[in-house]
Amino acid sequence: MPLIKEIIEDNYRVLIWRVEENLDNLREGVVLREATKERFSKMKSEVHQKGFMAVRYLLSAAGYSDLDLRYDENGKPSLVDGSHISISHSFEYASIIIGTENVGIDVEMKRDKIKRIANKFCNTIELELATNAQNEIEVLTEVWCAKEAMFKMCESRSLSFKDDMNVLTGEKRAIVNNEIFKQLFEYKLIDLGNFVLVYALESKS
Repeated sequence: MPLIKEIIEDNYRVLIWRVEENLDNLREGVVLREATKERFSKMKSEVHQKGFMAVRYLLSAAGYSDLDLRYDENGKPSLVDGSHISISHSFEYASIIIGTENVGIDVEMKRDKIKRIANKFCNTIELELATNAQNEIEVLTEVWCAKEAMFKMCESRSLSFKDDMNVLTGEKRAIVNNEIFKQLFEYKLIDLGNFVLVYALESKS
């Protein structure tokens, strides 16, 4: 199994896998709940199917299985032992973060098209920062990943990426602030070549 990176800290664990196997190999030996089988059967994209199955192998590498995974009414996953988990996969990368406290993760490919949609998820300061940067696509992808990771950690499904979230890329810190709640976050960035991965934690300061 091509587990390319594992980060273990006192309160969280990150696992990243580059998906190189074909779908038949990925399906071998994986036990799925009936609800998971149904979700898988409805997936049209083989890339999505492979990422979905790769996550189940990452669960196994962390000592869990699909049988230990649960989703709430908002689609937020958790583990039966009470641990927090966040999941992301994009093309050939799959990743999970498991923590004793709230955690979030997102991996995205660096693509030109993010510049076309930047004004939909970036505020004025973030747009200006990215536009003035030499690596505009990378900065925009980092902002998106950080906001997606935070979104996965928040209970509200109505958060606006543009209006309710602010990312400070230089400090690797971010904030969600709307009428419901205010929460500070810190995040780590991993450059995977053509991909950016961000994992986030609630800030204690």
